[in-house]
Amino acid sequence: MNASTVAPKLAVAHLTALELAPLEWVVQARRAGFDAVGLRSNPTSPGAIAYPSVVGSEAHRALKRVLADEGMRVQDVEFIPVLPEIDVASYAPMFDAAADLGAACVTISGDDPDAARLAANVAALCELAARYGLRVDLEFMRWRHVGTLGEARSIVERAGSANLAILVDALHLARSGGSAADIRALPPGMLQAVQLCDASHDDPVGDEATILEARTGRLPPGQGALPLDDLLDALPVGTAVSVEMPMPSLPVKERLDLAYRSTYALFETARRRRGSLGESLQ
Repeated sequence: MNASTVAPKLAVAHLTALELAPLEWVVQARRAGFDAVGLRSNPTSPGAIAYPSVVGSEAHRALKRVLADEGMRVQDVEFIPVLPEIDVASYAPMFDAAADLGAACVTISGDDPDAARLAANVAALCELAARYGLRVDLEFMRWRHVGTLGEARSIVERAGSANLAILVDALHLARSGGSAADIRALPPGMLQAVQLCDASHDDPVGDEATILEARTGRLPPGQGALPLDDLLDALPVGTAVSVEMPMPSLPVKERLDLAYRSTYALFETARRRRGSLGESLQ
């Protein structure tokens, strides 16, 4: 039981304030109390917001300086949609930059209906990532071809890569019908990271509504209906914890402060309820 920690070291996903370019993003996340950030260096779809970083560029050097000055880490770099026509080699600069920034992993999604081809491309990405000392985390989302925890597990097992794991987003787990019991059933080491948020009781109908909720309709952890206490209890020791809470109705500073405070309170509440201190998640 791992949720009885006072609070883990917390990262914050870039989607929480994707309007902030990396330098300002790092500074504002640190001011809110976070220990690490995620970076969106590749778009989730053509034309979407992203901030590529290239080793050797002045922008990349500036980002490394602000990370050092603020005492911040890069937890993950995102996002690679694994499409049927993916050019795996083209992502080498992204992996190079992620490794140079000290990131632990690169996040991907499964966007190919052919499971065999998808697994092969994921394995090829993992082989490339391994050259840079990086892990690859597969995130499932209800509207993508890999839409459930079970489907993500199947691809991970089929790919068979030692540096491949699953990222669980609390919202996507709930909206795809998953539960804490499903997490407990995963083999050791398969789950490496979790993204926390909350949401209402109402399950969106259709892909468009589900995507809209994920991008604009999340709630602060502990202020909605998701079974976050059960989720935290099921996480393996050492799971990296991030908050993904885009709330465009709030100003950035207020949004980040709320994301940090609500998540910290969630862990404090869990600790008090259990009456003991456990191992930190990270």
